[in-house]
Amino acid sequence: MARRKESIAMLLAGGEGKRLGFLTRLMAKPALPFGGKYRIIDFTLSNCTNSGIDTVGVLTQYEPLILNSHIGAGTPWDLDIRSGGAAILPPFVRQDGGKWYKGTADAIYQNFFFVEKYDPSHVLVISGDHIYKMDYDLMLAYHREKKAQVTIAVIEVPWKEASRFGVMSRGEDGRIQEFQEKPAHPRSNLASMGIYFFDKDILKEYLEKDEANPESSNDFGKDVIPLMLKDGLHMYAYPFRGYWKDVGTIESFWEANMDLLSPTSGLNLYDNSWPIYTRNLNQTPLYISQEAKITNSLVNEGCSVYGSVERSVLFYGVHVGKDSIIRDSILMPNVKINEKVVVEKAIIDENTEIGSGSLVSGLQSSREEIILVEENCSILPNSVLRGE
Repeated sequence: MARRKESIAMLLAGGEGKRLGFLTRLMAKPALPFGGKYRIIDFTLSNCTNSGIDTVGVLTQYEPLILNSHIGAGTPWDLDIRSGGAAILPPFVRQDGGKWYKGTADAIYQNFFFVEKYDPSHVLVISGDHIYKMDYDLMLAYHREKKAQVTIAVIEVPWKEASRFGVMSRGEDGRIQEFQEKPAHPRSNLASMGIYFFDKDILKEYLEKDEANPESSNDFGKDVIPLMLKDGLHMYAYPFRGYWKDVGTIESFWEANMDLLSPTSGLNLYDNSWPIYTRNLNQTPLYISQEAKITNSLVNEGCSVYGSVERSVLFYGVHVGKDSIIRDSILMPNVKINEKVVVEKAIIDENTEIGSGSLVSGLQSSREEIILVEENCSILPNSVLRGE
């Protein structure tokens, strides 16, 4: 019998990320590289470590190979302990058959044996595809203080974006009064962050009810949370006022990377009190030539820069040739930019080479947009890639 835990985390990491196009063609969204050296899931795993949660079930489904390899035994996040740690939980075949996860709630239901193994008082359900820093221990303290059965982390979003989220209304005491899942006409801009604390027995009871309902889509936001609210459970909204972004689109992914370069965005990688951990790839040192110029950028190990880099994020192994200009862009691992190339407001995917004299620009078009260049491509010299 495993040692009993006060709380454990169940991390939903099977997202396909369709709106990110070819960036997630070969990997789940939580595995997508971010910020020069990280992957998106690093933020959630680091939050767990920094919050003192040492047992995390990682539920995978879509293209899990890269994600599984990245997490491994959980060593970078100190989640390689004997009693607990990180456990990869893919869909599996039972004696009576097996199936893909039908929804977020079904994924937890199918793996509730993992929860029961540690018999926690509370279960934290989180997503692996958001960029934020959060102390889950403070949220748990709020959950206890309110004597809640369910607590949902919430953040105010612009009204024009509210229809993308589950939104809720709450009373002065924080108790949730109404919940709408991605409403066409939202009555609140208080959005669910997809971060839930449940009393374990309550979670088990309602997952079983959900599974028994043939009309359910087996989703927390669409089915389980509304049923809990309808049944009058003690449900509270935990207000979060830090940086948080759902990087589910090309635009939001680009914006979040650019936010790393802004001192006022609230997304700070250099806060030693709340470090973001990741796997060390042991790259060679960064090389900056005498003629190079780098301003307001993140340039990772293994890069060699001979040109100009402005307000950009360069992952490991990127080469920027002489007289080339990189501006407002994200260059993924092992991209090679030859001489006299201009790259503006673009995302260049892994292992791609841009030929000398080429222009790749989302700025030089009738409407400003983000230009994407696929992985493993060789763009011929003097090519022009820009929007309409």
